[in-house]
Amino acid sequence: MSRYAEAKPYAVPDTLSELTGPVHGLVRLPRHLDWGPEYAYDLDDDADLAVMYERVVREAESAADLRDHLDGATLQRLWPHLIIPAPARARWEQRFPQLSREATAA
Repeated sequence: MSRYAEAKPYAVPDTLSELTGPVHGLVRLPRHLDWGPEYAYDLDDDADLAVMYERVVREAESAADLRDHLDGATLQRLWPHLIIPAPARARWEQRFPQLSREATAA
């Protein structure tokens, strides 16, 4: 794990229910969340959806970023499969134990 991943502050919402972002269609993330080539994420494609969620969880600077781009139920469904830094995963799972691998396996 990189020192950057360990030191980076990760935004986490107060509740999963406040995450009311889009669940269908095309989404273009703002540059502070996705600074690569301009790309429209197709939320109806599971691979695109997962990549977008990974980027938002990693790069969100505020709870507002999370609310604008993530959906709580969708996040719970995708969570076990998302590739995100261990410190980010730990922070989210500490706030929301229902996201942990043990909880999603039950």
